[in-house]
Amino acid sequence: MHPTEETSPRFKLGLQDTFRIIWPYVRRNFMQQVHGIWFIVTYLVVFQLLVLQLPIVHAGMVAAGIFIVALGLMFFMEGLRLGLMPFGETIGSTLPAKSNMAVILPFAFLLGAGATFAEPAIAVLKAAGAGVKPTDAPLLYSLLNDFSTQLVSAVGVGVGCAVMLGVLRFFFAWPLKNLAIPSVGLLLALSMYFSQNPLLADILGLAWDCGAVTTGPVTVPLVLALGIGVCRVVSTGTGDTGHSGFGIVTLASLFPILAVLLLGLYHYKAEDYYGAAHYEGEIVEVSHEDTVAAPKLDKRLEPITLTEYKRFSESGRLPNDYSLELVHGEHTLQDGKIIVDNPEVIVTKLYKREFTFTGEENWDRNLGFMDSLQTAALDALRAIVPLCLFLYLVLRVVLRQKLEQAADVGIGIGFALGGMALFGLGIALGLTPLGSQLGANIPISFAEIVPLGLNHVEGPFFDGHLGKFLAIGFAFFLGYGATLAEPALHALGDTVERITVGAFRKRLLMQSVAFGVAVGIAAGIFKMAYNLPLFWMLLPPYTLVIVLTWIAPHTFVNFSWDSAGVTTGPITVPLVLAMGLGVGSNIPGVSDGFGILALASVGPILTVLTVGLYTQHQERKNARSLQAEALADASIPAAKAATNVS
Repeated sequence: MHPTEETSPRFKLGLQDTFRIIWPYVRRNFMQQVHGIWFIVTYLVVFQLLVLQLPIVHAGMVAAGIFIVALGLMFFMEGLRLGLMPFGETIGSTLPAKSNMAVILPFAFLLGAGATFAEPAIAVLKAAGAGVKPTDAPLLYSLLNDFSTQLVSAVGVGVGCAVMLGVLRFFFAWPLKNLAIPSVGLLLALSMYFSQNPLLADILGLAWDCGAVTTGPVTVPLVLALGIGVCRVVSTGTGDTGHSGFGIVTLASLFPILAVLLLGLYHYKAEDYYGAAHYEGEIVEVSHEDTVAAPKLDKRLEPITLTEYKRFSESGRLPNDYSLELVHGEHTLQDGKIIVDNPEVIVTKLYKREFTFTGEENWDRNLGFMDSLQTAALDALRAIVPLCLFLYLVLRVVLRQKLEQAADVGIGIGFALGGMALFGLGIALGLTPLGSQLGANIPISFAEIVPLGLNHVEGPFFDGHLGKFLAIGFAFFLGYGATLAEPALHALGDTVERITVGAFRKRLLMQSVAFGVAVGIAAGIFKMAYNLPLFWMLLPPYTLVIVLTWIAPHTFVNFSWDSAGVTTGPITVPLVLAMGLGVGSNIPGVSDGFGILALASVGPILTVLTVGLYTQHQERKNARSLQAEALADASIPAAKAATNVS
């Protein structure tokens, strides 16, 4: 007999069994992304259909795009967890301990810049220039079109410098307020200078919005992993101890603003923007349609057709969509009835919108599916692959460590690539068209425009200021609901409640942040509805924020400033940006729709600082009350003892 070797049993799963095992995991992750986007998408659709009473143009394409967005985010976030985060956690925990400052600082810069290029919202920023007319805002047009690569690079350089400064802050225990207050002061001073020049003033909204675009799902986890690693190996001697990891997101949202302002100033001085002396691009011809207003149409009236007239002649009755007006004649009141003798009767047909809720076509033929997919895939490769190669080289060459669980990391990078490509495709097909058409239609509540989905001019729903406040109210509830749906806000709430030992509750933080974002987005629509300068909208809240930051404790300063970063997620940024550009393009006198994200970022900082200081005041008040009660209780036995002795 030949000896037999015992082998471990091997199990083979069929396709159906494999699906049963994987499906609950896929469903849970997919529903997490749906939970983050369902409110904002539903709110936009319901508002357009029921309040504005306008169709969703290319509804089939928009629905497919939203589904692809959720699918892409599912793969991207899973790829981020499996592929990119192991790099960040390993390097963040070992680089500060094994390297010196000369190695850590360049790595921090390259990490910040590389993570910015991998942000999904950067693709939206690149496409934002399509709706800007070069004759209205030439410098802004050139930054978004002629110098778009420079613009994205400037944003990346800004984030890289911010991460470097954040690392230095960790090493030298600098309080965040000592960096945030001078940075905001410098930005406000530059913005005041820019606001005095019409050409430079046009780029203020773009610059301040760039600060919100950078703090997304790629940048925040990677730079926080590095920051936490540095905090573990250095000791801090200020009141900022234990919470330094928070401030890096704040700096990453301020420095890109400075970088874009400086880039715009450079091209202004070089005079190489659209229409300037040294411009080398193509001059766009202005069409007759761009300069001549569309013909006005009384929205209440339509011509009566011959068929309708014959129907009235035969039946003698007017349908419900007709109006009857009596002019001239003698009228008296008899037995509770108005009697008109010898009147002139005028019958008019009430205007009725004619459209289907899906629009004439379910898909935009000008937007090719395969072309959009190819563009999104190339953008994903350019964003993810260089970042992964850089992290791998640092791990192997600088730290001389092997990558643990390399197979899982490889799968994660594949997921991240596929997810980002799908996300970019979904943005192009779904979120951007939805936000753009809603933004283009919102001004119908207070202005005469040609709405998307109709081929004629519509008058305003409401006269005076009522229609503008309807649009502002819409923006408020959009910001409030979308913020509460952001998954990152829930994680921030748990962290803040833990580090403040329950003094700042998770629910209170979430409500404070949501209210601040809501007020900020509403203020952005208010700015465009009344065509107000952005600088004078930014100056009051940021001035108040500087004052509150100066008097607030370090702990509140850290998570208050970083709360603005969690509100600008991968769903909120594309929709709000597209909506703002759509609104700006349909209001006379407004050259662009930038600035809403900037106001949405300062709002939560202001509200969280205010609520934090109020909470601290109430705690001190309660502590004094308890101390007084304790002293009173202690004085009673002493008084009795003194009485007995006497």
